[in-house]
Amino acid sequence: MALTLLRHTTPDVAPGTCYGRTDLALATSFADEASIVLAGLPRIDRIVSSPLTRCAELAEFVGERSGLNIIRDERLVEMDFGTWEMKPWNELPRHELDAWASDFLHARPHEGESVAMLTARTQNAIAEFNHPDSHTLVVTHAGVIKAAFAALGGHHHYQSAVAYGGLITLLEHPGNAT
Repeated sequence: MALTLLRHTTPDVAPGTCYGRTDLALATSFADEASIVLAGLPRIDRIVSSPLTRCAELAEFVGERSGLNIIRDERLVEMDFGTWEMKPWNELPRHELDAWASDFLHARPHEGESVAMLTARTQNAIAEFNHPDSHTLVVTHAGVIKAAFAALGGHHHYQSAVAYGGLITLLEHPGNAT
């Protein structure tokens, strides 16, 4: 039937911080944000989540209210930004940002994960969770959501914004994303 990709709610981190794979708590607004997310969800048959706290807590919130168990999958964690983790974006070395921009898919100036690596693991996970007879909710991160779209239609999707608590549904046929 479909996959719905849901970004976690607002994390407890200073705006402008590169936090990728760092495990962060959620902001104090979590209960209000999660209630809004829950109200906008389609009917789902299962929930798969990144194991990072900011996703797992939202998945548990939805699971408790829908009677579904949570499957945690490491392939759904955010991109590993290596040496850039928990540093302000505007303080990252310019030459490293330029190196990343010049080879966006493969460069790893931060010594973490490349965008191509993120896309490959995301593509593997999404292929496994897309079942024709069910609707799966995938609670994950903006990078993973963008990687899912990039795997379907090119790397320009990495420029798209995904709001906290935002959801996107991919239909059974990958070319029919809504």
